[in-house]
Amino acid sequence: MKQELSEEAYGQFKGAMWALRKSEEQLTDDDKDVLVCLFEHSPCLKMAYELCHELTSIFDAQLSKRKGKRQVSQWMQKVRASKLRCFDSFLTTLENWLDDIANYFIDRHTSGFVEGFNNKLKVVKRGAFGDSYVPQGTSL
Repeated sequence: MKQELSEEAYGQFKGAMWALRKSEEQLTDDDKDVLVCLFEHSPCLKMAYELCHELTSIFDAQLSKRKGKRQVSQWMQKVRASKLRCFDSFLTTLENWLDDIANYFIDRHTSGFVEGFNNKLKVVKRGAFGDSYVPQGTSL
């Protein structure tokens, strides 16, 4: 879009990335305006945005593992039918790990803490070998 639109028109999309990441309840009126304008220029992005929110709502619902797995599988079929390619690698991962991912519905725990901890360890390790900058104040 940056190449297709004038600088002024492209400027309307300032903050669009943050608006795309927010839940619908957290959107301000300005965020909604940015998204409406963005989606007018990119209907595929609107479809991807809606599919992302559909998947989030599945995981937000109180479902059994069986029902959750079924709804995620139906969502995957819907994404494939949409012909959007932006989800391809995600769908492969989801398909390969669906049974393990569906365990989330049993007691609603994630591995987020472990993932974050592992990421911090990698950052510190890279810094020790001079591979990248370690932000000051990084602690484990």
